[in-house]
Amino acid sequence: MSAVLVTGASGTLGRAVLRRLLADGDLDEGHRVRALSRKPRTATGRETWVTGDLTTGAGIAEAVRDVDVVVHCATDVRRPKNDIAGTRHLLDALSATRSHLIYVSIVGIDRVPLPYYKTKLAVEGLVERADVPWTILRATQFHDLARTMFQALARVPVMPLPAGMSLQPVDVTDVADRLAELAAEPPRGRATDLGGPQVRTLKDLARAYLTAEGKRRPIMGVRLPGAILRAYREGHHLTPEHADGRVTFEEYLCRRASGR
Repeated sequence: MSAVLVTGASGTLGRAVLRRLLADGDLDEGHRVRALSRKPRTATGRETWVTGDLTTGAGIAEAVRDVDVVVHCATDVRRPKNDIAGTRHLLDALSATRSHLIYVSIVGIDRVPLPYYKTKLAVEGLVERADVPWTILRATQFHDLARTMFQALARVPVMPLPAGMSLQPVDVTDVADRLAELAAEPPRGRATDLGGPQVRTLKDLARAYLTAEGKRRPIMGVRLPGAILRAYREGHHLTPEHADGRVTFEEYLCRRASGR
């Protein structure tokens, strides 16, 4: 395993990638894995935390020094323009090292006109045009996102759902596993998409959520207008031909309930 830096290492995906990399048996005392944070942190395992701010570029050149691979998990859903600035600063630092950059993206960002997706697509363009070796992995939505959505919608007596929509949620550990594999391989350009193991209707997934939570709610499908919802109904965010994830939504919910 090469020396790897994980950006966004304190986030949901970044933490999972760290755990996966540190679980590899060929790591030497953990010094081969670095985790980037804006604030100083104390290691809880064999990782080495380094301090740097992607939005300003401060400390990024030092963070990538002597690193062979960067797994770029950092993202800011609330301020997506920070993703563009942060990736530019990262690419500027990597241009001197020629390290392999692995960028985590989302299936369907070129066909679903969400503002956040447009930003992710712009970042992909930066990576593709950069003078560094690169790999881009697009994955479907995480189980966590589906659960959070159902949690919010179940607060009212009748659970409203956008009609005619399906999801293909994937577990964050499955994405982390794929990223760890890509980190040990040569750059691929666009890697094969990664989807969850099942394409399920929203109603079906919502029923699974309610069952796991011990709740009863009637579910009402609501047909909503707009280009974004139409793109979702047409399934542009799905990749059924690459249903390579292993953890189902029910298994994810069971694992959360058990605290594992």
